[in-house]
Amino acid sequence: MGSSSNGGAMSGRAPGTFGGVKSSPPPVDKEVDYANYFCTYSFLYHQKDMLSDRVRMDAYYNSVFENKHHFAGKTVLDVGTGSGILAIWSAQAGARKVYAVEATTMADHARALVKANGLEDIVEVIQGSVEDISLPEKVDVIISEWMGYFLLRESMFDSVISARDRWLKPTGVMYPSHARMWLAPIKSTLSERKKNDLDGAMADWDNFSDEIKSYYGVDMSVLTKPFAQEQEKHYIQTAVWNDLNPLQVIGTPTLVKEMDCLTATVSEIEEVRSNVTSVINGHTTLCGFGGWFDVQFRGRKEDPAQQDIELTTAPSERHCTHWGQQVFIMSNPINVEEGDNLNLGLVMSRSKENHRLMEVELSCEIKEASGNPKEAFKKMYFIE
Repeated sequence: MGSSSNGGAMSGRAPGTFGGVKSSPPPVDKEVDYANYFCTYSFLYHQKDMLSDRVRMDAYYNSVFENKHHFAGKTVLDVGTGSGILAIWSAQAGARKVYAVEATTMADHARALVKANGLEDIVEVIQGSVEDISLPEKVDVIISEWMGYFLLRESMFDSVISARDRWLKPTGVMYPSHARMWLAPIKSTLSERKKNDLDGAMADWDNFSDEIKSYYGVDMSVLTKPFAQEQEKHYIQTAVWNDLNPLQVIGTPTLVKEMDCLTATVSEIEEVRSNVTSVINGHTTLCGFGGWFDVQFRGRKEDPAQQDIELTTAPSERHCTHWGQQVFIMSNPINVEEGDNLNLGLVMSRSKENHRLMEVELSCEIKEASGNPKEAFKKMYFIE
């Protein structure tokens, strides 16, 4: 599979397109985008990390080999092929021709792997961004592992949409075919730990400020507030990668976004807005929210999969993925009771500084089971 989000790095996939959006941001400088994004995935150790994710691997493997009718004798485009494994599987499932597109020098390793597996007559590895390359024909299948943290971090789905609109036949299928984003209230010791880290950072600043004044005669106190804001963004407002235990989920998970990969547009993923409700399932402490995603391999209505396959990154005791979950922690946890209702608002948009990173505004209104208001708050978070 290609270059997905892993351990804080970003998927080595082509930069996004913004065709059809009324108010488009300026074009992203490709050299800057490569330095910030693509180059990370030209290393085999990143590919190894992703190839070691059994949940990820099993889902894609099963989706291909349990639905060979979508591949046998067909043409396939693998967007962001990385090491080339999805392209190889597509060929092994009977594809007539596979175009494997990779933006980084990982393309050289993919070619070597394809040749070593005797598939060079079927799989053609093309180095370049999918927006820039040309193919000699339309394809029956587009396969890609484009998902980032909380699904949309990295904005790689833009490239899949571009490939779909340019190269997929009207009767073609997308692998995966559908995607969903979930949000749920959680309890976590991360909240207390991050608050302690923040307090420690501010105590260290105070000592530093006192020493500068004592030793060098300069009053640093005017910078205390901006330093505090900087540290709060780092410790409290930046979403934390975590493997949540299902027992940490304290309310009903809520669906905040659902996409059909065959019809989704860039404009609908540039900003995601959702208002949902969750119900607390016991006497506990609300410490924040966990976000995750799942994708499905269903084919299309006119040409369905023979076997539906799902890849989920939901909290699990045994089936963790390299995506984990994104945890949005609260600096001041709130005591909640069974039956309390949470009215949640989510606005997720792209960072103005880097379109591959995300800004998330979460609002929450807590009401008792009786309907009496309990508490309300709004927080800004960053997925970096």
